[in-house]
Amino acid sequence: MSEQSLRARKKALTRAHVLATAQRLFAERGFDAVTIADVAAAADVAVQTVFNHFATKEELYWSGRAPWVTGPADAVRERPAGVTPLGALCRHLVESMAGFAQRLGEPEGRCAVAALDRSPALQAAERELHHEAERLLADALEEALTEEPPAGLTTPPRLAARLVAATWLSVTRSLVLTLRDPLPEPADVPVLVAEVRATTGRLLSRMQADLEDAGVAGPGTAAGAVPGTLRAV
Repeated sequence: MSEQSLRARKKALTRAHVLATAQRLFAERGFDAVTIADVAAAADVAVQTVFNHFATKEELYWSGRAPWVTGPADAVRERPAGVTPLGALCRHLVESMAGFAQRLGEPEGRCAVAALDRSPALQAAERELHHEAERLLADALEEALTEEPPAGLTTPPRLAARLVAATWLSVTRSLVLTLRDPLPEPADVPVLVAEVRATTGRLLSRMQADLEDAGVAGPGTAAGAVPGTLRAV
């Protein structure tokens, strides 16, 4: 292994160690009660080492916990051939919500939610991340609708993209907030996952139908549908 590779591996290990230490402290003490100095001391590194890897304390909490920020936009951009943008988005959001419900039954997921619910600072950061997810999704949808305008689209792609991004992510955010307050009992999670998958599918399907009726989205196709829960998308 080259010297450069060794340095990169050491850097990655240090980052992972700092992150794990910080998230353990947040779970034990609460996010607001932990300082960067506390993290550095517990990880046995310098304060500057922490900042070399993470610009803010909020980044320490959210690192690895926010695939939902880029996930919707990625689902649209990376959709398989023959799958509509809304079909890909619908499938992604349905499965993402089911995955979120599943994590509420796991110790790490429950600790993360508990820390979040105790911290106004983290809640503010979460709202900013939601806005970023909406912006990224709107950009991806605008690109898709501009490059391949669906038949029946009467709304400008930019407006259509922003309407879909704002309304669909508002639905999933409302579901997330409802699911975690209060936290379900772990034994109830398997049933909850199935309910969340079906409910999300029904809501988004109904919203897509309304968009199509208003000329905001073209007529749907079966490509990308989630079997058993969605109408044609």
